[in-house]
Amino acid sequence: MQQLTERFQDILYARLTSHFASFPAHLLASISPPSPLRRLLKVLGYAAVRLVGNVFRPIRNPEQLRGAVWLYVVSQNNYEALYFIREALPGSVLVAGQSKEIGRYNGAVNRLSLRGKLLYYWQFPLVLLGLRKTEGSRAWRFFDLIFNAIGYFEVYGQALRHYRPRAIVFANDHNDDSRALLLAARAAGVPTAYVQHASVSTNFPPLSFDLSLLEGQDALDKYRQCGPVQGRVELVGMPKADAFLRDKNQNPAVRRVGLAINTLDETEAVAAALAYLLPAYPTLTFTLRPHPSDRRDFSFLARQHPQLLFSDARQQNVFEFLRQQDALVAADTSTHLEAVLLNVASFYYRFGTHGVAHDYYGYVAHGLSEPADTLPELAALLGRYQQHKPLDLYQRATYYNATLGTADEGHSQQRAVRLLAEWLDG
Repeated sequence: MQQLTERFQDILYARLTSHFASFPAHLLASISPPSPLRRLLKVLGYAAVRLVGNVFRPIRNPEQLRGAVWLYVVSQNNYEALYFIREALPGSVLVAGQSKEIGRYNGAVNRLSLRGKLLYYWQFPLVLLGLRKTEGSRAWRFFDLIFNAIGYFEVYGQALRHYRPRAIVFANDHNDDSRALLLAARAAGVPTAYVQHASVSTNFPPLSFDLSLLEGQDALDKYRQCGPVQGRVELVGMPKADAFLRDKNQNPAVRRVGLAINTLDETEAVAAALAYLLPAYPTLTFTLRPHPSDRRDFSFLARQHPQLLFSDARQQNVFEFLRQQDALVAADTSTHLEAVLLNVASFYYRFGTHGVAHDYYGYVAHGLSEPADTLPELAALLGRYQQHKPLDLYQRATYYNATLGTADEGHSQQRAVRLLAEWLDG
């Protein structure tokens, strides 16, 4: 019982923190409904559609998984962060859970069967009871998330024993299925590596891979605050940015402004910002880019502001979007770092008053982004940069990207692949 409880404390690490519980009500409700009845209905729907549906859904993987290096992805962003390894490292394959949503790459990944999850739901009452003792009321509040996580460890363990992969490379270290696969790999003796795909925070689980390829000193400093750092760590820069670092923004003034929002940001606050900024700067071109996981309908903004442009994050790579901007306005998103790497001005503005920590990634504290607490302050920043935008903004990102300004700048992919290959051979 204790061992089972400790396993799920690890698997659900990110879901059992005070940070997660502090998410804005609208965002938390989209993940786990506040009503116990709605959570129960969600559980029943998951059981009917996912668990039973998986049993009758055939899996025909186009690639050989046995003995391969698995590149495990849980999202479209993960896929884009690891695809370069698939291209450069022979014997590597992209894999995901059976029903995992990978955006426009759904058909491009191999799938791991989850049919056997049904056999392990006898654990649910025991896990719920154990977590109720250790986590208090939070276990009941998120019992639907606990239910979803049941069985991952066991079915992934079976897959590892069957396919015997040479190693597993992760781009996510905090989702429940990623955590379960990491634990199963450790139990099966399968080596694990981690490639950072976005900025991290001190709310992440402790770093516990055999090899971790981090972007820069910022990530390592934060992981050291999360707990003991296990395994070998190398700083490799940002591999997904390589192809774009040669094309830094050289415009001496801001003419195009992107607004990147995510599910933390409040719709009303986004609408208010646009209603304030667009009339104030009619000569600027504004583009709104919701996060790829954001399912809200923002079409009303197009009706209110016919001049407003939109970027579909499910179709357009973030660097392709940023290449079309001179400045970025956003709250807590790693898009700030990606913008500064391209010499795009970065302005930190919170769309709403949610309870998640101010300057979550520390971009303002470390001088990467310039803050604006009010819309008049934001407008003033835009006005200043409309007159003059420095051409050396990218140098602010050296704390976050270890290869910036070195011979390896723009060659992080080669560095990462070389280190992975040496690690695998060793």
